[in-house]
Amino acid sequence: MVALIFSGCDDSKGAFLESVPSQNDLPTAVHKLESIIQKEGLTHFATIDHAANAKKVNMSLKPETVVLFGNPVVGSKLMQCNPSMGLDLPLRLLFTTNYEGETTITYVNPEYWSLKHNIKDKTCLAIINQIHIALRDLAEKAGKKEK
Repeated sequence: MVALIFSGCDDSKGAFLESVPSQNDLPTAVHKLESIIQKEGLTHFATIDHAANAKKVNMSLKPETVVLFGNPVVGSKLMQCNPSMGLDLPLRLLFTTNYEGETTITYVNPEYWSLKHNIKDKTCLAIINQIHIALRDLAEKAGKKEK
C-alpha cells in the first residue's frame, strides 16, 4: 500500500472509462444533466461537488462533480441479474475541468459490468447495452451547447 501512495497520480483514463468532451463549462453541463434527468422521469439521487468538499478540508481540486441518477425499475432488474450490481448503481456521470478550462464528462462503460459481475443472461446483457447507449446520449446532451 505504501508503494501505491508514493507512486504518484496518473490521470489517464482506463480501458473501461468513456469520455465525452463538453462544449459547456462544468456548472452548465451539470445543470443541463440535472434538467434532462428530471424531464426524462429519472431519479436524481445526488450531486457531489468534490472540489467544494476538498476546499472544506483546505485542499484544492480542479472542478470535479459527480451526478448520481437512475431508473429504479431498470436498476432493480440489473440487481436481480446479480445483487453485486448494487455496487455500481445508481448510474453516475463525472464532470471534470482541466487546467485549460476544458470540461469532460466521463462514465464507466456499462459493458464492463458483464465481466465485473459475471452477467451472462441475454436479457440482462440487453439492459446493459441499452444503459450504455443511454449514458452516452445523456453525456452528449449535457455537453452540447444550446444554439
